[in-house]
Amino acid sequence: MKTAHVDELDTAERVLTAASHLFYRHGVRAVGVEWIVTESGVAKTSLYRHFHTKDDLIAAFLEREDREFWMQWDQVVNDNAGDPLRELLALLDWIGQRVSRDGYRGCPQINVAAEFSDDEHPARRIRVRHKAAMYERLSALMRRIGARQPDDVAHQIALLIDGAFTSDGRLQHVGATRILQSAARALLGGEPVRARPSGARPKSQGQRQRRPR
Repeated sequence: MKTAHVDELDTAERVLTAASHLFYRHGVRAVGVEWIVTESGVAKTSLYRHFHTKDDLIAAFLEREDREFWMQWDQVVNDNAGDPLRELLALLDWIGQRVSRDGYRGCPQINVAAEFSDDEHPARRIRVRHKAAMYERLSALMRRIGARQPDDVAHQIALLIDGAFTSDGRLQHVGATRILQSAARALLGGEPVRARPSGARPKSQGQRQRRPR
């Protein structure tokens, strides 16, 4: 028999899962609470017990997307640890696969933040934090690669990644990974790449299944 605590967790997860699917597919402004209630099968009173406002639900959706994104990013990095240039190329391969998937509708942080003009809205604050974290990670990676201007190159590659996220399916059938990796190599062209492999053979990335971001 489930405890009340477990039941409450199940209810919150059902609401968040339904809202996440609808928000990503249709946009947050187009999705009302009634639609989420219908999709989740949870009473409106139960929804509001866990998420007091729609903005709270939007923030929870983006926070979960953020956690899942960095978990997958870290897995790719760990699978290629010891060779920073290989890490970068593997990350771009992963991103190329993401933007090429059926049903891909772009980066949720970018998509949702674009629906709100208020800089203090939770969606915009989460987007700012997410993009700042990406830049910091890329900047550290460029330093390990040995780029002479690591901060500039990090900004350029961040723009490359964001461009892929907003490509609206244009890269799906033209080899997204090839384009991303060749662009990164061009950005690093002329840079004294001093990647130092650890000597360990990187693990294969395999065909891990990831839902579109």
